[in-house]
Amino acid sequence: MVRVAVDTNVLAYAEGAGDEPRRARAVEVLAALPEGSVVLPVQVLGELYRVLVGKLKQRPAAARANVLRWSDAFAPSDSSGAAMQSAFDLSADHGLSVWEALILSVAAEQRCRLLLSEDLQDGFTWRGTTVVDPFRPQPSALLQDLIVPAAPPARRRTPAAPRARR
Repeated sequence: MVRVAVDTNVLAYAEGAGDEPRRARAVEVLAALPEGSVVLPVQVLGELYRVLVGKLKQRPAAARANVLRWSDAFAPSDSSGAAMQSAFDLSADHGLSVWEALILSVAAEQRCRLLLSEDLQDGFTWRGTTVVDPFRPQPSALLQDLIVPAAPPARRRTPAAPRARR
């Protein structure tokens, strides 16, 4: 089974941060990913909490509940010391922020084939993990092959995300 890591921006859009087309696309992609294929680096959960409280002005208890919904739906993955060291290397060698590099490093450590992210360079591949921007007008063939298989496998239901605030 292909494993997929998800960056904070995808979950934040699904929660209503940003515009309606991005929210709808994030919900669509997350709902279409095969059950058991999604990895959430713990860094993503922390960043999502910050976005929910800071940008979306959710109360901390509500933000906690929303973050826990995502961690119940998808497998959280802790950061290791080796992943942090790799993040330093990625940051120094490729100019990534250390926090984005940590997400990519954990994805690679967990043998994810894809990292869904709008924040990193689409198509960048490191240690077998390729960054795919799910919001591109022309979707990546890597993502399309994963979410539109010939015979649909069991899908995981994603947590119900609120509609975008107006």
